[in-house]
Amino acid sequence: MAEFEKLFHENHEFIFKYLMKMTHDPSLSEELTQETFFRAYMNYASLRNKEKVSIWLCQIAKNTYFAWYNEQKKKASLDVLETAGMDESIEDAFVQKELSQKALRCLHELEEPYKEVFMLSVFAGFSLKDISSIFGKSESWARVTFYRAKQKLLERMR
Repeated sequence: MAEFEKLFHENHEFIFKYLMKMTHDPSLSEELTQETFFRAYMNYASLRNKEKVSIWLCQIAKNTYFAWYNEQKKKASLDVLETAGMDESIEDAFVQKELSQKALRCLHELEEPYKEVFMLSVFAGFSLKDISSIFGKSESWARVTFYRAKQKLLERMR
């Protein structure tokens, strides 16, 4: 218990900031941070590499965010079509929604670390320098991995 408490105190602020970059909402980020550490506590025994705890926590935080996001998306699935403006037809809104869903499906099919690096950069707004420190790699590794992730995503979108 004391070991997990230490992990919490050392990483709470980092995970909160990570989620803030994705949500841009302090109260939601705090809620998701709490959920992240709850899930981490419940699965702490499965942590194999204690040195890479920040990567493990980021993965849990990302999954927690996307679980919340998917729940919100289900609640508002028809809102996009209802709020189609005068400039945008219902068909255009539907096509845009379909394209977004295809992009997300293709993104989730990417293998690691491409998917994680892409999501950290695009969705969370992390710099390549920050990403390299999260993975314990060089900044050039992060840059090349991000570039390759974009290429693989574009290939799958075609």
